[in-house]
Amino acid sequence: MTRYNPRVSEPPAFKDHFSTQSGEYQKYRPDYPPGLFAWLGSVARDHRLAIDVATGNGQAAIGLAAHFDAVLATEPSAAQLGEARPHARVTYRQEPAESISAATASAGLLTAAQAAHWFDWPRFSAEAQRVLAPGGVLAIWCYGNVDVTPAIDALVDDFSRDVVGPYWPRERRHVDEGYRELVLPFAAIEAPAFEMHTRWDAAAMLGYLGTWSAVRRCRARTARDPLRLLAGPLADAWGEGVRDMRWPLTLKAGRA
Repeated sequence: MTRYNPRVSEPPAFKDHFSTQSGEYQKYRPDYPPGLFAWLGSVARDHRLAIDVATGNGQAAIGLAAHFDAVLATEPSAAQLGEARPHARVTYRQEPAESISAATASAGLLTAAQAAHWFDWPRFSAEAQRVLAPGGVLAIWCYGNVDVTPAIDALVDDFSRDVVGPYWPRERRHVDEGYRELVLPFAAIEAPAFEMHTRWDAAAMLGYLGTWSAVRRCRARTARDPLRLLAGPLADAWGEGVRDMRWPLTLKAGRA
């Protein structure tokens, strides 16, 4: 059985952009494609332990559990962990990504889903080198704005840039840049393209936009809901019923 050895260190400052909307985050965030986790399982050589950091509600951890004997899912936000999905092979712990309570060289895979841009990257890179076993894989991925139709996409792009643009945390630029500046400390593994897909109506789309950190910060700082500016034009462009939604993933992977 894999033993977890807690490490005591001074954690980096935790910038919590999501705890106040943890329930909405679970409800309105799309699921990652099963093929992503199957690919991660195929490139990992050791399937005894996978670690998913900044797990949020455990979305990626649950996907990994189908391919690994055990998954350690860490998350600094107690509110997010309160929404986490239980699974027999997933252990949840409240701790930062930069200080993982796992033994040195114990993990065959380390992942960060839609989260690496928030990390203290040098500290996380050092921790990844510590916890991964020889030949272990580090994989990080993110996604930007959703693709629906050209008209809807233009509305959302304008909203993101012109209405809530000033309220995006500065770390968000890493997502917009496709994680270009987040250099993995390992040799790169060529990864296939993956997309998230779902079908939503306009109300669900607004719910999703309400999970954006920029929307939450705008509400907090102005006491106004910026989504009111978008709701009418979005409904007109959307029409009745549900539409296909797709989020292309930016995926970077490397082997220790």
